Amino acid sequence: MRITRLAARSVVVMTVALLMVTNGIVRATAGDAGARQPEPAGLVAVSGDLRGVAATSVSNAWAVGSAGSGKTLILRWNGKTWKRVPSPSPSGSYLAGVAATSARNAWAVGGTGSGRTLILRWNGVAWKQVPSLAGSLSSVAAVSATDAWAVGGKLILHWNGIAWKPMPVPRVKGTAYLAAVAASSGSNAWAVGETVSGSSPMTSLILRWNGKAWRRVRSPGPRYGQYGNALAGVATTSGGNAWAVGCTDGCPVGGTPMIKRWRGKSWKQVAAPATPYALYNLTAVATTSAASAWAVGGGGPVTSESAAIAHWNGRRWTLNHGIPGAGLEAVTATSAKNAWAVGGTVKGRILILRWNGTRWS
Repeated sequence: MRITRLAARSVVVMTVALLMVTNGIVRATAGDAGARQPEPAGLVAVSGDLRGVAATSVSNAWAVGSAGSGKTLILRWNGKTWKRVPSPSPSGSYLAGVAATSARNAWAVGGTGSGRTLILRWNGVAWKQVPSLAGSLSSVAAVSATDAWAVGGKLILHWNGIAWKPMPVPRVKGTAYLAAVAASSGSNAWAVGETVSGSSPMTSLILRWNGKAWRRVRSPGPRYGQYGNALAGVATTSGGNAWAVGCTDGCPVGGTPMIKRWRGKSWKQVAAPATPYALYNLTAVATTSAASAWAVGGGGPVTSESAAIAHWNGRRWTLNHGIPGAGLEAVTATSAKNAWAVGGTVKGRILILRWNGTRWS
């Protein structure tokens, strides 16, 4: 199984129950999976892999990752096609997350071969590198041009409109590793990952920003599972709506899906869709309202991974899509009719999928 992105340490696979098909792709609707299609669309003829995606409208989206050989990869959607955009590439660099608030403001984060964070900013004309710190970053979220968050490993950074500043991480038993961050306002942000303490299995970690400080919030579900549990993705639209996804009882190399929901008071575990396969990953989640969310990942037999997508319709999660040969790393959505998912390589080309309100293609 391909290893998926996580924090600045050994990359950890997050597991979810999703659908695998053996030939072609499954046409997705907002309900259950439907008819099979013959060949995956959206395969971009650029070598490398994509780990992050963000969009602000139907005509503005970004996808980031690695072009191989320690080079960053940034693609932009202009409403008609994806095009590669030049980006700074320090030695051994990669990008793992991207966020945007407008066509003139975007951030991309990752790491370099020298063990430094990599932070790039889009100013409407070009991508520019900003000063770095020790460590690496796996996720970024932006509320405005003067308010953004980035996390990775043991780091939480905040952009105040002038500079990125390290923020105190709440003390936990063992060591905290952060994988993803999401924010909807200056007083509502979430960061998720896991904690590791000695030889004990990892356990999921959820932190919340209340406008003044980061605080740990109880993460429901099994404390450990057989091998531990962890979270890899988080999304939020308001103080009363958030999702977190990950795996339990088998992390980091397999296991059972773990999906959690926040409705304003506490996190609750939500049933994930069933699958005949044990090894599945869930790497990211996106939501546009309390009645719509997407989760992406991949998995299946160790020798034959399948990308997959699941949808929340306000009542339950259903399986929606499967593509043999690659996994999906990231998902973003701006409305019920516009979403993107990106991931690894199929037939030598990176995978980009688009939701148009009716199906993924």
